[in-house]
Amino acid sequence: QVQLVESGGGLVQAGGSLRLSCAASGIMLSIKSMGWYRQAPGKQRELVAVITSGGSANYADSVKGRFTISRGNAKNTVYLQMNSLKPEDTGVYYCNADLWGVTVWGQGTQVTVSS
Repeated sequence: QVQLVESGGGLVQAGGSLRLSCAASGIMLSIKSMGWYRQAPGKQRELVAVITSGGSANYADSVKGRFTISRGNAKNTVYLQMNSLKPEDTGVYYCNADLWGVTVWGQGTQVTVSS
């Protein structure tokens, strides 16, 4: 069974840092890319950052220079280092894997940034 498990969310003050982790299991297909999305209350889910199997990364404009996405050595893990957090970064963060047309989502982890 394909599964993505996120961890690392929590409550942090503005200006602080958090590191999210996502581990994939049960994936028999090759992974095209892995990424992080977030959904704030009352808003649509939006892309935060994505990294391809080749290591190319793209970020939402709102997080450029503050967040860094990276892959683990095992290639089935992805991390999101979040620095200089702002209250508007609050939301549920979801890990995503693109298996060349098949999309898998994690269950989400809550990130709350207090002002």
